[in-house]
Amino acid sequence: MIAGIFSKIRKRRRPSGHGCARCQAQPHREEVQREVERLQQEIEELRRKVTQREKQISEQQKQISEREKQISEQQKQISEREKQISDQEKQITDLERQLAARRKDSSNSSKPPSSDHLSKPSRLPERRKKSKRKPGGQKGHPGQYRPLVPLEQVREVHPVLPEHCQHCGHHLPPQIANVETVGELHRHQVTELPAMQPYIIEYQCPKVVCPGCGEGTRAPLPEEARARFGPQLIALIAYLTVVCRMPRRVLEAFLGQILSIPISLGSTQNAWEQASQAVAQPYEELQEQLRHEPVLNCDETGWRSNGDKRYLWALVGRGFVFYTVAQNRSSEVLIYLCGAVFAGILCSDRFSAYFKYHKKGIAQLCWAHLKRDILGIRECSKTTDAQRFCRNALAQYARLFRLWRKFQSQLIDREQLMLRSLALQKDWFALAKRYLDSEDKEVCNLATALFKHEDRLFVFLEHPGVEPTNNSVERALRIAVQWRKTSFGNRSAQGEVATARLLTMTQTCKMQGRNALVYLREAIVCHRRRQPAPSLLTLEK
Repeated sequence: MIAGIFSKIRKRRRPSGHGCARCQAQPHREEVQREVERLQQEIEELRRKVTQREKQISEQQKQISEREKQISEQQKQISEREKQISDQEKQITDLERQLAARRKDSSNSSKPPSSDHLSKPSRLPERRKKSKRKPGGQKGHPGQYRPLVPLEQVREVHPVLPEHCQHCGHHLPPQIANVETVGELHRHQVTELPAMQPYIIEYQCPKVVCPGCGEGTRAPLPEEARARFGPQLIALIAYLTVVCRMPRRVLEAFLGQILSIPISLGSTQNAWEQASQAVAQPYEELQEQLRHEPVLNCDETGWRSNGDKRYLWALVGRGFVFYTVAQNRSSEVLIYLCGAVFAGILCSDRFSAYFKYHKKGIAQLCWAHLKRDILGIRECSKTTDAQRFCRNALAQYARLFRLWRKFQSQLIDREQLMLRSLALQKDWFALAKRYLDSEDKEVCNLATALFKHEDRLFVFLEHPGVEPTNNSVERALRIAVQWRKTSFGNRSAQGEVATARLLTMTQTCKMQGRNALVYLREAIVCHRRRQPAPSLLTLEK
């Protein structure tokens, strides 16, 4: 801009070419002077504007720097908020997982029924309408009455005679031998307990003088009488503890107050150990039989021994139940009990120890566990894959067990059962294969398990004696779990052995229809006489 101004000045200095030079130069200087002044003013104005612009630019740069600082602070806040949101989303995910785990119980997971809360919500709403009938027996139903026992089993008979005739008021004889009866005899029986008193037997052993040498001889006590308590009382103490799950303090009070038998806690422990020793030989016999069983159902649960973690194992064979307390729940326990290789069919849940032990053998997985896992996914996962997978799986489960119930009701034979189940087996395999790559982690895991162990799901269809569920051993464990809740486990290794032996004896007697109390008494008598106890395998042999 300044260069342009000076170029204008140069143009204006050029002479016009006519007139006096001095005359012509004077006005021209004035004009030039005025032009110079005007240009200087313009230059000053321009400099002033440049200064203002530079000031504005500096202010704007300052504002820009402040804005950049604000933007950086806001970006920092945004990153912190994003981190907080990420942490909160992770926390929400963890809480949802915990809530889903809290909602799981024995009906929708592999958790045992003993872990259920008292206020457990119902799994599904009732589909049927509630009946308007009153509870109890309905009109027209056949009555149920306590039958009369035969006269041979009646201890006392009390004739009840009327004092006066209800027609004329005549006095009637009070003796049964002096009256004449007519019609059918009305019998009424009352079951009562006799007065509970201890039956004390005293054994007296005098020293008998020999007529030949004059020396005295004392006979030893009978083997079964050398303890302070008889076999029946020892058997009752063990029965009340194991079968009735009575704590030691309660048992001590019961014996002292009801049966009038004062006894200490130490004596109840001694009785417990005597009963355990009495059934040791039948227990070992059952343990040896485990290796030769064609079908075994296995399961385990937690146990305590003097505060240390233990596991109570239960194995159900043909006609007997076997228990043992082990330090772990690994496959080593199965190797110890059933040998390195088990030739029979092993029925269990999907716990890894069973797969590790019985890799190549024939096995049956529990369908009850599988159904509970499916229900757990349906109730806790809300993804589309989960809902569709569970709906299809439960529908196929219902079809399979409708077919199994027909077989149990003898409406179809095993050949028809196997033939009709082929399509169901293919559907199960296709369903598992379809969801192997599901985005839902639980669905993917269960589908992978079904796909991988498909050969262990349908063994019960082909082999007699194999059940589709593991309920027999779960019922056996339930007794032990109920006992554990009151006894809190054991305090020694000797107590662990006694627990396993007495549980085995009582539950085996229950399965075989034997009287456990009678069997315990017989076993204790045999043990005191140094004789073998009655076998628990005789009914199966």
